[in-house]
Amino acid sequence: MSIPQQGGGPIERLEQLAEYIASGEKPREDWRIGTEHEKFGYDRRGLAPLPYEGETSIRAMLEGLRDRFGWEPVDEQGKLIGLTRDGANVSLEPGGQLELSGAPLATLHETRDELENHLTEVAAVGQPIGAEFIGLGAAPVWTADEMPVMPKGRYRLMNDYMGRVGTMGRTMMFRTCTVQVNLDYASEADMVRKMRVALALQPVATALMANSPFLDGKVNGFKSWRANVWQNLDDARTGMLSFMFEDGAGYERYVDYVLDVPMYFVYRDGKYIDALGQSFRDFLKGELPALPGEKPTLSDWADHMTTVFPEARVKKYIEMRGADGGSRERLVALPALWVGLMYDGAALDAGWDLVKGWDAETRDEWRRVAGRDGLAAEVGGVKMRDLAREVLAISRAGLAARGHVAEGQDETHFLDVLDESVATGRTPADELLAKYHGEWQGDLSRIYPEYRY
Repeated sequence: MSIPQQGGGPIERLEQLAEYIASGEKPREDWRIGTEHEKFGYDRRGLAPLPYEGETSIRAMLEGLRDRFGWEPVDEQGKLIGLTRDGANVSLEPGGQLELSGAPLATLHETRDELENHLTEVAAVGQPIGAEFIGLGAAPVWTADEMPVMPKGRYRLMNDYMGRVGTMGRTMMFRTCTVQVNLDYASEADMVRKMRVALALQPVATALMANSPFLDGKVNGFKSWRANVWQNLDDARTGMLSFMFEDGAGYERYVDYVLDVPMYFVYRDGKYIDALGQSFRDFLKGELPALPGEKPTLSDWADHMTTVFPEARVKKYIEMRGADGGSRERLVALPALWVGLMYDGAALDAGWDLVKGWDAETRDEWRRVAGRDGLAAEVGGVKMRDLAREVLAISRAGLAARGHVAEGQDETHFLDVLDESVATGRTPADELLAKYHGEWQGDLSRIYPEYRY
């Protein structure tokens, strides 16, 4: 969730940056599941994206959630830009995508219940005002010019910077949606082990969840256009982090990486100060042009860590970032996939055995073809469909070993929708394309009533 970080005193030693990451370490019994998912809102009367202001708007949605369901407001410069309640947050992405950043939960059953409760609240607020929501990886019809801009200072700065680097930063900001899961680690070695498996297998999640074959009202040639966007955004802050597979990988090496990523901003007194392209290393020396003579706090460091966008990201936990937004079932299936792989030692070992022989070029190629071809991708004679089948089997065994049962079912059934994709070879994108070329006869307005939440 892209809100200013709070707390943390001045940075007096370089070691504090790695210590900040290390402070996230938790014993296994305290490991939790934090799921984040974004969705596009639109006015059902004209199918236009929701503006910030107005009767049918993002602000009206936030106000309704606040007033009817006990969410606490988060304001910026007098504008309502988010909500908090019981460890969860509702926030805005740049183009008005509404995001739930869920509370840290113990089981996937709780994740499902949190999701269903959230979507029920959203529908209760949205239906009377004509607002509806849909889960896709990219806006299928709306052009860049049609997308609203949310009143957040961070996004104004990012929008300017994205025009200078890469080619698709603004598309990422305004016209994509994701689902991700945030998971804990016990130690530095555990973090490295999990990051290696997370990065290497992120393309499998991309393929299984591929759900963005349209842009600007046309077929775009990719099963996950969102994945293609992230590959053409900003090389300084995206990618597969090859250094994590080298000897010496750990907290300090990750800190070095983040320090080398150009800054976006510094947050002071409720305002975002332009530090675009400046160096956090200079900030540590009191030589940041945006704030001459001032040194950063740990809150500044936490903010800066949110401006790097690799396929898996370390903060005080690990974020799995490779998947398109999707249906209710898939918004739980994605965290189920990673919980099964990451939270059981035997499963994590088996995941590493799958990928430990890959070099950086192989990992990068999987990333490239997963977005284009989905489950039809192939690298070095290995078919994505076969790889995904193995990954899902490992994850299922890991979930079974956890033994969390509710209403007579353990957590493994949350993977059923992904197993079905592997069995048929069809991702959500394949289903959408079949409808587009078939019963919809090229009419993408049909996507809204058929795929809304």
